[in-house]
Amino acid sequence: MIRDAALADAAALAPLLGALGYPATAEEVSARLQAMLRHGPAPLVWEDGGALLGVLVWSVSPSLHRPGLVAGMSALVVSEAARGRGLGRALVAEVEARARALGCGRMEVASNMRREEAHRFYEGLGYERTSFKFARAL
Repeated sequence: MIRDAALADAAALAPLLGALGYPATAEEVSARLQAMLRHGPAPLVWEDGGALLGVLVWSVSPSLHRPGLVAGMSALVVSEAARGRGLGRALVAEVEARARALGCGRMEVASNMRREEAHRFYEGLGYERTSFKFARAL
C-alpha cells in the first residue's frame, strides 16, 4: 500500500536510499525527513506487511516561467527483491495524481546520467528527455 512517509520510517528508508547510491544513517534520514515534512509534501512509501519496499521523494514549487505549479521527482527506489512487480509505476501514478490535485501542470524528474535503466523506465511512462541538469557542490 502507498502512504506518506512518517518519521518512524527513517530506519527503513536509510537502506533504500543507500541502494540508490545515497548512503545515510537513520538519524540523518530522520533529520532530513523532518525538514521535508515542514516544507513540502511527504515522500511516498510502499509498505507491505510492515516492510518498506519503495520510496518516491517529490516536491512542488511555483514557477515564474510556466503557468501553475511544477512537481518534481528527485528520488525513486524500489528494493531489489520487489522490483518488477509494478511498485515503481504505482508510486509514480500516485505522485502524479497528487500533483494534479495540488494544481501542478507539469511533472519533472531528475535522473543521474548513468542510470540508463531508470531512463528507460521513465520513457516507458511517457516522460521525455527535455533538458540537461547541471549540478555543483557548494
